[in-house]
This record gives sequence, C-alpha cells and structure tokens, in this order.
Amino acid sequence: MNKLIWALRLFVFYLGIIPATIIIATSGWLCAPLPASWRYKIITSWSRFFIWWAKIICDLQYKVIGAQNLPRAPFIVLCNHQSMWETIFMQVLLPPQSWVLKRELLWIPFFGWGLALIKPIAVSRSKLSDIKVILNKGVQRINEGLCVVFYPEGTRMAPGKKRRYSRTGAALAIAAKVPVVPIAHNAGNFWPRGPWIKHGGVITVRIGKPMSSSDQSTASLTADAETWINEKRELMLPKG
Repeated sequence: MNKLIWALRLFVFYLGIIPATIIIATSGWLCAPLPASWRYKIITSWSRFFIWWAKIICDLQYKVIGAQNLPRAPFIVLCNHQSMWETIFMQVLLPPQSWVLKRELLWIPFFGWGLALIKPIAVSRSKLSDIKVILNKGVQRINEGLCVVFYPEGTRMAPGKKRRYSRTGAALAIAAKVPVVPIAHNAGNFWPRGPWIKHGGVITVRIGKPMSSSDQSTASLTADAETWINEKRELMLPKG
C-alpha cells in the first residue's frame, strides 16, 4: 500500500513538473533578449517550483544549517552528490551560479533549452577531463559575478559510499582567487538515484565556512573540503 501511495504521489508530482518545464523554458526563450540576470530569474523559477512542489506533494522538507557562512562575493562550491534534488536546490539556496555539465544535456527538449540560457559551463563529453577548458570558462563566469558549483565526486554516490574528489574545483578557486565553500547534505536518504520510490522527510543541508584558496595547492584545498564534507555526511547517515 505504501508503494502504491508513493507511486500516486510521484505521478501527481511529475504531472505538475512536466508542464511547468515546458512553460518556463518557453518563457525563457521568449525573454532571451532581456539581460542575463532577468533570464536567470525566469529559468530558475522552475527550480523554486520543483523544490516547493516536492515539499507539497512528496513531503520532502529541508533544513539549512550554516547559511550565514555564504559569502557575498563569487565563490566556488564543492558539494557531495547523491541525487537530482541537490542539483536543483543549489539554485534556490545560492546566489546566481554556473555549473560544469555535459553539453549533451542542453539538447534535452525544453529542460536543456532553458538550461542553455543561464550560462552553464557546457563541455563535450570528450573534454570533461580537460581542466584547461573548464578553468578558462570558469574564470570567465567568476569575473561575470557568478558562483561556480562543482560535484567533485563526478557521479551520484549512495549514502555511506565515497569516491575520491576531483581537484578541478580547487584549481578554479586558486586560478580565480576566490574561496571554496563546502556543502554537505543527505538528499540521497530520501531521493535516491534510480528507484522511482522516494521517501518523505527532512533533508539536511550543511554549509561550511569559506576556505581560502590563497597559498593553497589544489591537493590541500580539495582534501580540506573533502574531509569536512565527509565528516558531516557521516553525521547524517540513516540510523539503524
């Protein structure tokens, strides 16, 4: 019975998300001549709707700890990756931002077309490991006043699982002379990768204090962020 209820909830959830995606992406393209900041607000209204709709229909609440640690100036975010939820929530939580993503995602009808309007760092699949390309585009985004969000594990990891962090985010922080803000969460406890069945509850998002990139190597800066995130992740693992 519980699985049936969740199947119905998800049906209603996507029944709302699909038309919202079409409407907001179309509105964004119609407003393409407007300034970038206006386009960003229009397109990311989809993210705000997604998080609100998940809260209403799927009982997926959240709490943020450490919001006072977010700087005002552009910065780099290093965040653990467990689900689709946090990639969308970052647009609600953080100032205007950009992300490194596969260029192929921009080809997805409506969703990808809208995403293309808000300056992602789109890299072809063959060049995802090309740090020079990412750094050049990343510094440009920082100079435009945007934050840049990285998921240094490179793929979604189940709660309790770990993977060595990429140093690209730290390299960009050092190149652009901006701090790194570590963020940890437990969204995978409620919105896991793969299964259609989700779980209601309260997702915890923890924001660490900015880590200076001055006089740091990519290895040490990445290690500091990775250690902080993993410590917080351990505190948020399911009990029992």
